[in-house]
Amino acid sequence: MFTGLVEHLGRISSIIPLDTTESGGGGWSITIAECAEILGDCHIGDSISVNGACLTVTEFDSQAGWFKVGVAPETLQRTDLGERKVGDQVNLERAVAAHVRFGGHFVQGHVDDTVTVITRELDGNSLRLLFQLKEPTPERPSLLPYLIPKGFIALDGASLTITSVDDVNRTFGVMLIAHTQSKITLAKKEVGATVNVEVDMVGKYVEKAVLAALGSDSSDSGSVGTGLRGLIEKAVNNALETKLGK
Repeated sequence: MFTGLVEHLGRISSIIPLDTTESGGGGWSITIAECAEILGDCHIGDSISVNGACLTVTEFDSQAGWFKVGVAPETLQRTDLGERKVGDQVNLERAVAAHVRFGGHFVQGHVDDTVTVITRELDGNSLRLLFQLKEPTPERPSLLPYLIPKGFIALDGASLTITSVDDVNRTFGVMLIAHTQSKITLAKKEVGATVNVEVDMVGKYVEKAVLAALGSDSSDSGSVGTGLRGLIEKAVNNALETKLGK
């Protein structure tokens, strides 16, 4: 679990699509350098958010200031990590500890998809960014139901506040203050760049609970379930029976 408060900017020093070393595991690996500041308490198996994706440390050197992570095919498909190049900076955050202030929001590090930067606009010393969501598919439904103005969103792992949502055009916006612009990679991304997005997980749980309440739990499609829909149908049926009985 993370907070979305980026701790450090690391730099990719190596990308190996087929890493046959023990720490590579025979898959895609990324080594991130210039990050000694967050490795003082690091252990093999620790979770570190890299551009918003929760990844497992498979090898590290705290003195030299680098660590390696393995990247699964699902992560490469869902995130922009497959597009990153050696020399690119990435947002880094260690898993949250119980004793620290929770300054952002609940971020799992489970990226839902990528979005595209479509506009950049200065507003005083702040930067407004507008993003477009992909066309929804059965495999990846729309994320718009989880986006509300002034709600939370994680972009490349950074906890940000949504400033606008346009359901028709599938767009949403955020604003970066001057301090944030200097602390995360997002401010450097140009129009057309892809950005990792994770919507607020609380919204997902609320949606599931509401759908369960509205639905039927009966395996018999002809019977009335015990969900909210079933309760309403039962109440209506009782009212009709009472009225017809009179």
